[in-house]
Amino acid sequence: MSSKRIETLRAMLEPAVNAVGMELWGLEFLSQGKHSILRLYIDSEAGVTIDNCEAVSHQVSGVLDVEDPISGEYNLEVSSPGMDRPLYTFDQFARYPGELIKVRLQMAVNGKRKFTGRLLQAEQDQLTFEVDGEQLTVSTNQIDKANLVPNFD
Repeated sequence: MSSKRIETLRAMLEPAVNAVGMELWGLEFLSQGKHSILRLYIDSEAGVTIDNCEAVSHQVSGVLDVEDPISGEYNLEVSSPGMDRPLYTFDQFARYPGELIKVRLQMAVNGKRKFTGRLLQAEQDQLTFEVDGEQLTVSTNQIDKANLVPNFD
């Protein structure tokens, strides 16, 4: 699904998620024919419970039934982003200075397409990581996928 369609879905569903006191952390659509999945990640400062997921699922299902933005069959999944949470936006990256982040870029920068680095700085849509003792700066629109690396210390 194109990033434009994802943004349209986000704009459509975010008010329903917020209505039950949760934040829409991110969403993904995995197109797999009859087994396609619309996955919503929700979060809050108090954490995420099964009851939160159920409430969001109920709210979002109503919006999806009325608006019908996705043709064909799919399953709706609602969950916490977890400890290895995916990061989608600049603001989400900016919440984790000093943390390790696993990144896959759309195209290589300085010979690196996949790396795990410590986020040193987040300014004006630019992210600076320490990777193998060197600094690497990329913009958020260059990132294909990124996940926080859990810290168990």
